[in-house]
Amino acid sequence: MERTTCCVIGGGPAGMVLGLLLARAGVEVTVLEKHGDFLRDFRGDTVHPTTLQLLDDLGLAERFAELPQRRLNQVRLPIGPAGELFTFGDFKALKVKYNYIAMVPQWDFLAMLADAGKQEPTFTLRMNTEATELIRERGRVNGVRYRTADGETGELRATITVACDGRKSFVRGMPELGLQDFPTPMDVRWFRIPRQTGDPAGGIGLIRERTFTAMFDRGDYFQVASIIGKGTDPEGRNRPVEELDERLVRFFPWLAGRNLVRSWDEVKVLHVTLDRLRKWHVPGLLCIGDAAHAMSPVGGIGINLAVQDAVAAARHLAEPLREGRLERRHVAAVQRRRWPTTVLIQRLQRVIHENVISPALRGEIDFGNTARLPLPLRAVSNAPWLRRIPAYVLAYGAVRERPPKAALR
Repeated sequence: MERTTCCVIGGGPAGMVLGLLLARAGVEVTVLEKHGDFLRDFRGDTVHPTTLQLLDDLGLAERFAELPQRRLNQVRLPIGPAGELFTFGDFKALKVKYNYIAMVPQWDFLAMLADAGKQEPTFTLRMNTEATELIRERGRVNGVRYRTADGETGELRATITVACDGRKSFVRGMPELGLQDFPTPMDVRWFRIPRQTGDPAGGIGLIRERTFTAMFDRGDYFQVASIIGKGTDPEGRNRPVEELDERLVRFFPWLAGRNLVRSWDEVKVLHVTLDRLRKWHVPGLLCIGDAAHAMSPVGGIGINLAVQDAVAAARHLAEPLREGRLERRHVAAVQRRRWPTTVLIQRLQRVIHENVISPALRGEIDFGNTARLPLPLRAVSNAPWLRRIPAYVLAYGAVRERPPKAALR
């Protein structure tokens, strides 16, 4: 019989951060990741200042700085008929150590965390190992059953199991957790287009022709997010992909003359969901990150929230786990701590869905017509000092969590 103190399901940002923090605090932890590597394209690549500060606290700032990355320090919007770039959020105006968002390939970020975890004797990462079922005995979760890529099956028993495997986690189907879903008006297409020297840097957003397009500078290419109406992607794919290129050139004339999107195969679609569990825990089990609350891509803060969940979980669980006195109240404290922030951010996202995204998809907002801009944009244009507010919200969110002192280096 295999046994560990904490079984973490999923080797994403939340799972790897939680595993590293617990291991550094002296807790035996095993992370199960169903894939053989971290190489999945178009995963969230934004590392926010709260996470950058966490890495600094953990002694990983220098190692992180060596990863290939671009720094997003401004959010700019083409406003008016001429498309003049207007700064909506300015991270450089924040008087903090990390006044930017780092755009880093997620596989590099996760590999760095995995390498740091391997330095701890109580940390185990098992790749190609998928958790398939919870071990439930006498009203309690006592670990998981798993299957490897080679077809081997087994059981891993644990004092506490933490689901960090995202919005598609099989754990979310437990009726006692009470999944609450909120309607969303959009899906998102993700793709890349080439970037040349002299192109605008940072992040650029544009609402025009019933679409919301955002472009993120990744060095030699732009990562593009195109917000479309919910469920409309199949219909769009029946049209020539050249129409997508033509629209991009109309939106951003400096892209003219380039080979942009060559095939619909290059365009991935994210089916947007916004939901949360009413209850994040049962005896022996805790859900955090997207497993507990699937976020909208609005603001790009899903990873940051998941990491902060992991930090809060480590702070509440590390000492009781290490001393063998974990009680349900320790697990419940994680949800109590993170619930207000989750509800607040999701409420803000729903407000943006209702007052920006939906009107934009109906053609009621157009950045080419200054008279039809949303009130917040008009306010920021008239008072430049307000640019710090959206920058601070995007950078730091509502609450910064502190890791357990035993995990610091």
